[in-house]
Amino acid sequence: MTENAGTVAVVVGVGPSAGLGAALCRKFAQEGFTVFASGRTEADLAAVAGEIKAAGGQAEPVVADTTRPDDVARLFETAASAGEIEIVAYNAGNNNARPLLEMDPEFFESVWRVSCFGGFLVGHEAVRRMLPRERGTILFTGATASLKARPPFTAFASGKAGLRALAQGMAREFGPKGIHVGHVVIDGMIEGDKILKRYPEIAERLGEDGLLGPEAIAEAFWLLHSQQRSAWTHEIDLRPFKETF
Repeated sequence: MTENAGTVAVVVGVGPSAGLGAALCRKFAQEGFTVFASGRTEADLAAVAGEIKAAGGQAEPVVADTTRPDDVARLFETAASAGEIEIVAYNAGNNNARPLLEMDPEFFESVWRVSCFGGFLVGHEAVRRMLPRERGTILFTGATASLKARPPFTAFASGKAGLRALAQGMAREFGPKGIHVGHVVIDGMIEGDKILKRYPEIAERLGEDGLLGPEAIAEAFWLLHSQQRSAWTHEIDLRPFKETF
């Protein structure tokens, strides 16, 4: 842990403790980073930061809306005041479902703003701070919808496909300048608060090892960051071993 002392990880899209954003925060804190956990719900962020501090790590909650440029700039200014930003993970998403003919323009745009536009804002701020050092890792959470658009998730797929394209463009532009940009396709349902509390029948139907474990996903994020730059991975996909694809 000591080798990462004084370095900072920023995780955007942190919700309840039983979720991927919180798992990423815990993993980075365990590796010695000061973690800035960002999301829209103050109580959730405070709980995650409290758990990390109780375990001996360093974490700070920052309430921010990732679709607002001023909020994103403030988040990064706050994080940069604590040390060099080494890892940024964009985990925000809005997978609300609605048939196409029932969508109004505001619905489509709101899904796109969280799934894609927020990733641009975060990626822009991250690169701006990493580029002078020619070092850093920026990781984006993708989904099955990044690759396949199926109704009633057409809006979500449009945003996630855009986020994937953003990550590819950033990797090609800034990889040669020392910044590792990765995209992680989550092909399946995460064993988190949303599924376990809102849709317990789905979790029960999928059974043991039918959901992706948040801690296991966080480990994969960490492995991407830990890669030697002579063999960087841009994109990986993760799914339970019994998930069809």
